[in-house]
Amino acid sequence: MASTPSMSDVRRNRFARRRPADLAELEGPLHGSVSLPLHLAWSGLTEFDLDQPRLRMSCYRIVLAEGMHEDLVRYLNRDLLTSMWPVLRTLISRDIREVWESAFTELRPGNQTAA
Repeated sequence: MASTPSMSDVRRNRFARRRPADLAELEGPLHGSVSLPLHLAWSGLTEFDLDQPRLRMSCYRIVLAEGMHEDLVRYLNRDLLTSMWPVLRTLISRDIREVWESAFTELRPGNQTAA
C-alpha cells in the first residue's frame, strides 16, 4: 500500500515544478518599480520599488511563494536573487528554501555573499 505524501512533499513538488531549470532564466528588472498582478499580490501591496531593500525583499518573497514559472522568470532577477538569498532564505518557507537550494548550488549556505 502506497503511503500518502505529506503536505510538505506536496508543496515541495509544486514549487519544484514552477522553478526554472537554470537561474539564468531569471531576467526580471534590477531597478525601478514593479507592479505585481493580483494573482500574485492578492493581499496588500502590489507596487514595489526594487531600489528600496525592504520592498524588494517583500516582492521576492511574494513571487517565490505565489508565482508560476512565467512569473518567476519575469519578476525575479538572477543577480538580485543571489545577492539577497542569505537574508531572503530566512524569510521564506522551508519548503521553498529547500527546493531552490537543492536545485542551485550557488544558493546553498556558504556559497554566496550577503547583500
